[in-house]
Amino acid sequence: MNQPAENQTQVSLAQSSPTVGTFRERDGALEWSGRQETLRIEPWGPDAVRVRARLGGPILDGLPGALLDEAPATESSVKIGDGEGQLTVGALTVHVSAEGLVRFLRTDDLGELLAEERAHFWWPGSRLYTAVGNGHHRLEQRFAAYDGEKLFGLGQHQHGRLDQKGLVLDLVQRNAEVGIPVLTSSRGYTLLWNNPAIGRVELAGNGTRWVADSARQIDYWITAGSPADGQRRYSAVTGRTPMLPEWAAGFWQCKLRYRTQDELLAVAREYKRRGLPISAIVCDFFHWTHLGEWRFDPAEWPDPAAMVRELEDLGIKLVVSVWPSVSPLSENHPVMEQRGYFIGTQYGPTAHADWPDKEVASTVQVAFYDATNPEAREFVWSKVRDNYLIPYGITAFWLDACEPELKPGFQENLRYWAGPGLEVGNIYPAENSRTFHEGLRAAGEEVVTLNRSAWAGSQRYGAALWSGDIGTDFPTLRRQIAAGLNTALSGIPWWNTDIGGFHGGDPEDPAYREVMVRWFQFGALSPLMRLHGFRDPGMPLGPEMTGGPNEVWSYGEEAGAILERYLRLRERLKPYVLQVMREAHEEGLPVMRPLFLEFPEDSTAWSVDDAYLLGRDLLVAPVLTAGATARTAYLPAGATWTDAWTGQTYEGGARVTVDAPLDRIPLFLRDGARLPVRG
Repeated sequence: MNQPAENQTQVSLAQSSPTVGTFRERDGALEWSGRQETLRIEPWGPDAVRVRARLGGPILDGLPGALLDEAPATESSVKIGDGEGQLTVGALTVHVSAEGLVRFLRTDDLGELLAEERAHFWWPGSRLYTAVGNGHHRLEQRFAAYDGEKLFGLGQHQHGRLDQKGLVLDLVQRNAEVGIPVLTSSRGYTLLWNNPAIGRVELAGNGTRWVADSARQIDYWITAGSPADGQRRYSAVTGRTPMLPEWAAGFWQCKLRYRTQDELLAVAREYKRRGLPISAIVCDFFHWTHLGEWRFDPAEWPDPAAMVRELEDLGIKLVVSVWPSVSPLSENHPVMEQRGYFIGTQYGPTAHADWPDKEVASTVQVAFYDATNPEAREFVWSKVRDNYLIPYGITAFWLDACEPELKPGFQENLRYWAGPGLEVGNIYPAENSRTFHEGLRAAGEEVVTLNRSAWAGSQRYGAALWSGDIGTDFPTLRRQIAAGLNTALSGIPWWNTDIGGFHGGDPEDPAYREVMVRWFQFGALSPLMRLHGFRDPGMPLGPEMTGGPNEVWSYGEEAGAILERYLRLRERLKPYVLQVMREAHEEGLPVMRPLFLEFPEDSTAWSVDDAYLLGRDLLVAPVLTAGATARTAYLPAGATWTDAWTGQTYEGGARVTVDAPLDRIPLFLRDGARLPVRG
């Protein structure tokens, strides 16, 4: 059916030039047109729809976004008549008024989940297009606000809030601030703003507003259901994470930085001499000849093949840092510049940051390769392949500074292969991880990359996210709980922090040793466990730099013994961690879960922001304050909980206070689950 429906519906004369639009069904989608705007709503997986709207022309296909090219097949129905249109897809019904206002309803009782709302009775409406030139607009999409609604997700932020309601968040990538525009509501919907434009989202008490500073059309996806259902549906349309390799579920050792092959090997050997579990060790930045040559400096790493062989014999995976920036001293810079493989600029030279490099006394102006360009991705991968994979068998990479780390961060000045910086800038970290995913898959290898930034869909490229260069105190540790849980609800199941934080921390300081112990306990019960940081005494940024010691034996006898205990706990829990990782791979469920994901009927669980579930069966209540020897934790209703250390059993639906001496993180097992916590 492609014929407009007759429509004589009247609208309020209070509006400026009131519009009665026309409806039609097109290929199973519902379309509304009025005042040169086209609105298209189409089924996009079970219980879900994709909504696109454009001013001045038909809906555009093929724009950058997070959704997979093909929507999962699903049954749906369209009804047009009486001055309205309606599309029903399973549990979700979408109603469109004669004026083009959209409401999302539960199919079973037609209760409202979310509705567009006008900014003003006269002008503007719920969708605003402000021209910025060349067919692009500053886009605004407004929805109503609801009393008592809680909102989660939106990537990783350091504000410490689990519930995002009341906040204004920039949609932009920065170190430790990762914009992933997917939102889970306590009202029973999950929404993806399928637009990589720079902008913001405002979650105010009088309305929600999504803003794209410059883009060509509004594009979002929404599904109805519980938070767990939302994660399943979202991951199905943006891509599920691969199965985590077994080695990656173990302990990763790292510091800023091991400067030589001998230094790195000495640490690996010492872990094995002490009989301590270790799965991976990281070769950090400045191991290269020049930034953007993506190869070992033979002066510091004279025999990488021998190093990798010895690490393999020890059962340790080598992870190598690869940056997307290219120094003008790099042998690759001239050819990449000539071929247009760098992110371009609208004004000025192709240079995006100042950075130290070898053989120069000061910084140089580096460029970033354009990860949105398929040819640039292939070129960079060819260098990584030829310098790491083929000669040494290295398959695990740390993708640092992948926001990208612009200085200054003016996306307005950037020109990507995929479009202007303001329109596509947020997609960069996902496309950077895609470089390695495509290359490793083509070589028949498994994929794990550690990334400092991400966007919607990064998970499908085997991208793990860490929480960036953060502080080293208890308040920072406290903020990581909310950061990790909101990341989990943004579709990224592989997540971790620098255990102990990044900026500083004196291994000789008793106060910092306490921070390290409590953070290490949290790290052992995180999706990925990785020790890293720039410990005191530090050195100025440059090719010769390193930081203080950061191995488990670096923190004194008492603290070291506790760290060793939690290394062994992580090793015992690896089979369980891998079981939960399989749920992420097959179902799209997060590994680190807010309590309400498993217990949505418990109203108190929606407000718990200092504890979480690792998988279904293990409730983790990290100690987050200095000097604490006890911890009060909420145990959700609907289950029986057993203290994993003492064996004492509690009925859910109440707060309990348990002992938490320095060597103990409170852990509770659900409904008689048996996990080897005590060995």
